[in-house]
Amino acid sequence: MTCFLGIDNGGTATKAAVFDDQGRPLAVASESTQVLSPRPGWAERDMEDLWAMNGRVIRLALERSGIRPQDLAGVACCGHGKGLYLLDEAGRPVRRGILSADSRALSYVKAWKADGTEERAYRLSLQHIMACQPVALLAWLRDHEPEAAARIRWVLPCKDYVRYRLTGIPMAEVSDMSGTGLMNLTTRDYDPELLRLFGIESVQNALPPLCGSLEPCGQVTADAGAMTGLLPGTPVYGGMFDIDACALAVGAVTPRELCMITGTWSINEFVSPAPVLSENVEMNSLFCLGGQYLIEESSATSAGNNEWFLKKILAQAGDGVYDRANELAASVSPTEPLPLFFPFVMAGNANPDAMGAFLGLNERHEQRHLIRSVYEGVAFSHLWHVRRLLPSRQEPVTEISMAGGAARSRVWTQMFADILGLPVEVVDVNETGALGCAIAAAAATGAYPSLPEACAAMCPAGER
Repeated sequence: MTCFLGIDNGGTATKAAVFDDQGRPLAVASESTQVLSPRPGWAERDMEDLWAMNGRVIRLALERSGIRPQDLAGVACCGHGKGLYLLDEAGRPVRRGILSADSRALSYVKAWKADGTEERAYRLSLQHIMACQPVALLAWLRDHEPEAAARIRWVLPCKDYVRYRLTGIPMAEVSDMSGTGLMNLTTRDYDPELLRLFGIESVQNALPPLCGSLEPCGQVTADAGAMTGLLPGTPVYGGMFDIDACALAVGAVTPRELCMITGTWSINEFVSPAPVLSENVEMNSLFCLGGQYLIEESSATSAGNNEWFLKKILAQAGDGVYDRANELAASVSPTEPLPLFFPFVMAGNANPDAMGAFLGLNERHEQRHLIRSVYEGVAFSHLWHVRRLLPSRQEPVTEISMAGGAARSRVWTQMFADILGLPVEVVDVNETGALGCAIAAAAATGAYPSLPEACAAMCPAGER
């Protein structure tokens, strides 16, 4: 049996899944992300704990799958974009990793917008600056943690750090790195002018060699094999930004489809042969399918709000919590008066200073009303982004391909379809990020002639 391992390090969970060459999941293991927030607006991870967690979920997924280690033809990783993971000369973490929900550098973004730096940078990077991008975080470190900044040898996205721990080789994959603000999307390479604009020229030599999503990036080392249960020598490929992986998993690989990812972030995107230069579009990045761009509108306003509400407000956790939430949401009629929920617990979209809120509470409202309000608020935030994307498309949207937490809820998915006024299709797989990685590994090993053909064979049919 030929199998592939996908590893997905998102903002809320670390997952490993084994798939066969038809895209059938053989085993999955996951652990919740331990987010450290020592100050308001900070979101960090201990990088050694992150690697240990990856080791545990990989080993458990392999054990559950029942396959022999030699049956695994290849490994690929994806992970949350933006954020910052730094290594020193010895390959040790410089400091805690920073997640994409971090907003400590917001004042830098505001200043760059005011003084014209963002406009000048946009001509090269083709993206508006976010507080969680490495360019902003590196500038913040330069000013607030100069000793840490002086020790930087490698600047990595999350999944590239995990791949480094698997192979011992520092490389940065282009779809992920193209969303950092460090790359010129026309030349498809790092740009010293961008570093100069942001005052971070000192990291020029800390930017790792770039690699493609399907490119061989080393093999599992003996140490990594002992940690994970992987066979030393197993090939490891470039992998991709998690939003690319989810697009692959739902088969959104041409300009026809609009893909929506409902995770920590509200990701709304489509593939394009050319970048879109419009104030309505937050970000262009390089798609994992060579020569294509991914056009994106996003904010941290999606299903992570539901995770926050259930765990921190209702103190609900454990098996069945999401099923129970779906039952409660479904028990409320769409015509029943509800509070409005503003899903800005982690960040706003129109305004980066926005905060979450329930508006219009009264004594009749119960848990079920608040849960349905959260579902609605998240769906309306996605609608806000989709309305900004639509004018930049050359083809009309006929359906939405959805992945992520909301896609596992039938009542929530139906709510999205009603609010968007479009059919929504979900794939019959829970771990879309890991599946996208497995699809890439299958194409990289030659199991399929191309990435689109691997998608066609390995993406399971979903409910519409």
